[in-house]
Amino acid sequence: MSKTLTLHPQGAGRDCKDAKASTLTLYTRAGCPLCEETAAEVRALIVGTGHSLGYVDVDADPLLKAQYGWDVPLLFDGGTE
Repeated sequence: MSKTLTLHPQGAGRDCKDAKASTLTLYTRAGCPLCEETAAEVRALIVGTGHSLGYVDVDADPLLKAQYGWDVPLLFDGGTE
């Protein structure tokens, strides 16, 4: 299943006048080529939008590792995947 990421520049367009920059969170793990590719694509998409990208290594936290297993990369905006 493919998802489309739509990011709006801060304040762009009539419908986005109240838009605020957000921190996107990429759940990843070391040595994951798909994670690295996703991070590069997201960084390219958010240039100039005011959004930022943070990273969480699921292997660094046993609870996250149990919750997400091999289901990485996962991109979240707040609590929304």
